[in-house]
Amino acid sequence: MTPTPDSDARTRKVMLWVVAVGFFMQTLDSTIVNTALPAMAASLGESPLRMQSVIIAYSLTMAVIIPASGWLADRFGTRRIFQLAIALFVLGSLLCAYAQSLPFLVAARVVQGVGGAMLLPVGRLAVLRTFPREQFLQALSFVAIPGMIGPLIGPTLGGWLTQALSWHWIFLINVPVGLLGGLATLRYMPNSRLPETGRFDVAGYAFLATAMVTISFALDGLADFGFEHATVLMLLIASLAALTAYALHAARRTQPLFPLTLFRIHSFSVGLLGNLFARIGNGAMPFLIPLTLQVCLGYSPLYAGLMMLPVTAAGMLSKRLATRLIERHGYRRVLVTNTFVVGLVIASFGLISPTLPLPLVLCQLALFGAVNSIQFTAMNTVTLKDLGGASASGGNSLLSMVQMLAMSLAVTSAGALLGTFNRVLQEHAQAGPLPAFHATFVCVGLITSASAWIFMQLTPEDDTGTGQATRETRETAEAAEV
Repeated sequence: MTPTPDSDARTRKVMLWVVAVGFFMQTLDSTIVNTALPAMAASLGESPLRMQSVIIAYSLTMAVIIPASGWLADRFGTRRIFQLAIALFVLGSLLCAYAQSLPFLVAARVVQGVGGAMLLPVGRLAVLRTFPREQFLQALSFVAIPGMIGPLIGPTLGGWLTQALSWHWIFLINVPVGLLGGLATLRYMPNSRLPETGRFDVAGYAFLATAMVTISFALDGLADFGFEHATVLMLLIASLAALTAYALHAARRTQPLFPLTLFRIHSFSVGLLGNLFARIGNGAMPFLIPLTLQVCLGYSPLYAGLMMLPVTAAGMLSKRLATRLIERHGYRRVLVTNTFVVGLVIASFGLISPTLPLPLVLCQLALFGAVNSIQFTAMNTVTLKDLGGASASGGNSLLSMVQMLAMSLAVTSAGALLGTFNRVLQEHAQAGPLPAFHATFVCVGLITSASAWIFMQLTPEDDTGTGQATRETRETAEAAEV
């Protein structure tokens, strides 16, 4: 039976919903865990200040797997890989729910992260190959909306489930959604593939994966794993060596994982470095704020989750403001100023205390959400705006990888600082963990403000094309953010 235009349109519409739900599941699990960390720690017999590995395992795994997801979809087909992604995500969720120890939970988050890493790029690729070019941007914007809603409701939903039921349910809710998504994928998603797909750059992938894992272990080694200084130093050297090896490897390979020619695009190079370092502050806050509210101020998981609503609500409301600011002042001025302001706002959380008036805390959270959203939109847009043709796919994948790596490094750095300050201040008879949180906020804020120097390297030429092209690139950049 020959498909009719109406049946084709219905199939594409259902496929859009399947991809959108996959995006929602992935982004929801990036934030839903944050408010449940103290409850997890109590259940597993751990300190709440040592639970950052639950977040790091997920985001670091995603950073490692993302570069391979596109090739897997090309080689084996989008439907097969998307189904595999859902299956691994559901399996990882089940394992997380039944974890009896922190190491088991971390290992389960790795399994979940492997699935989550393939949901985003493979789903985006399926949309690209199914919809005509003139409908692609509209379709991508549609599937991006649930991805934006996930972080909005994640902390509150996680707090409510933890308080009303138990922390296990923040993972169990993925199971029925994943099963329905898997069945819908089997029926409605075409298994588009490229039979002529070349060989995967295994060596280049191994170099990049080694670099990402070793630098993450190095940053977390002193505080969480108790590594000696020499071990941390050797891990840092190994990370630099792996990056150097990749550069030498890519220079002589005809089809490397990420071609070095990408870095000849000045706005892309600056934007990518800015994404990596500026996000150390941005990515640490969703981990630090709920932990501060519960551990130091005695908030319940639900109340701590509700306190995150001003961050996400203000962030969504300020997205359009970013485009207007860029059109009027240019990328360089907006990013330099806003990065510095983001750092100051983060450092201002060093003033948080039980005596600070609640309205002031809410305004503080909303201000952070607004400037943080402007930062993300401007950084992503300046990174992608000059990519075209063959460089677009590789550049977008590399940006996605750096985003997840930065999230991992952000939580790793914040956890290491928090553990170090807590140990030092405890030795000096400082009461409670609140001073350690204050010092961590100030340090993370200073790191963020210092990264404004990276955006000073943007040139007047990088500010060109800020009209309609910027609006289209911004929509693509927002889709890349989920």
